[in-house]
Order: sequence, then structure tokens, then C-alpha cells
Amino acid sequence: MKLYYKSGACSLAPHIALGESGLDYAIESVDLITKKTENGEDFCKINPKGQVPTLQLDNGTILTENVVILQYIADNAENKTLLPAFGSLERYHAMEWLNYIATELHKGFSPLFYPDTPENYAIQTRQSLAKKFDYLNSILSKQNYLIGNEFTVVDAYLFTVLNWCQYLNLDIDQYVGLKTFMERMRNRPKVINALKEENLL
Repeated sequence: MKLYYKSGACSLAPHIALGESGLDYAIESVDLITKKTENGEDFCKINPKGQVPTLQLDNGTILTENVVILQYIADNAENKTLLPAFGSLERYHAMEWLNYIATELHKGFSPLFYPDTPENYAIQTRQSLAKKFDYLNSILSKQNYLIGNEFTVVDAYLFTVLNWCQYLNLDIDQYVGLKTFMERMRNRPKVINALKEENLL
């Protein structure tokens, strides 16, 4: 399978998950402005949405949307601990976390990436994110990862989104649980490998 990605974007989450999965995969970067892949293909012919992450399966099928791609990787991984068992209550809690990260946290960062965002709205956005950081910190101060003490694809997504803080002047060092979580993630070999492949290290 092949993951289409943009360095440092939300596609870093499935990139990490693929590394942790034990599956064979390739990666290809995408210029989201020109909509061209690094091999010169028209990315919109691959994914008409024109967005990453995009996962192309071995049979040519295209999957989009982070939450779906992460579930697919986990369900097909050699490493069967990347999500709790299908049908278990823990699995639904994992889905709860994936959706929270996607809708509350990931989208919550979006206004800060645009230089024309009005300053008063940017301030409100930062205040809103601070409340979410407080909530996440309360969880990660008591356990290593969001689902307990074992890494799952949920953590790959959270790490990816929180990693944007360094580019947006958002200091999370005051949140001891979050700071420790990020350090723990950055020490995982597959995370290091993904960051290197995306030229982020």
C-alpha cells in the first residue's frame, strides 16, 4: 500500500501507524498547492478531495480521512494492539478519542494556520485549545497513553496534532502530562523513523 502525505501534516499520524503496524508500505509526498505528487502525478486524479492523508491499497482502492485510515491500518496490522478488539467497549472508547481529536482538537488548530485570521478570533482559538489541553493533561497525567498504558493509533494522531504547537507558539510544557507524553512518543523508534522520512528531524 502507499500513503500520500505532506511533511508534518495530519498524514504523519497514519505514517507513524504504518511503521508500528508491521505492514509493507510506501510513501509519496504531495504538494498541496500544485496538487502534484513527488512523481509528477495529478493528485486530484488519485484523491478528488485533494487532501492528505490518502491511502492507496494494493488493489488500487483509495481510502481517505484520518480516522478511517487509522482504523484500517490497525485492523490489518501484524501488531494487533494498535486498537482494542472490534466490538469491545474499549474499541468504542478508542473511536470516541479518534473523533474527539479529529473534530475538537485537529479542527481547533485550523484558524491558527491562516495569517489572515482576525487576532481576536486567534485569541479565542488559543483559549479554547488551552481548555482541551487541560482535559488531555488530566488523562495523560495518570497513564502513558490515551487508552491506558499501551500505544494505539489514537496516540499517533494526538502526537501529530500536538506536534503543531511548536510551529504556532503554543507552549505545552506547563502541561506535565502532555509534555511527558510527547517525549515518550518522540522516543519510539517508529515515530523517529517517520519524522526522519518526512525531514522533520
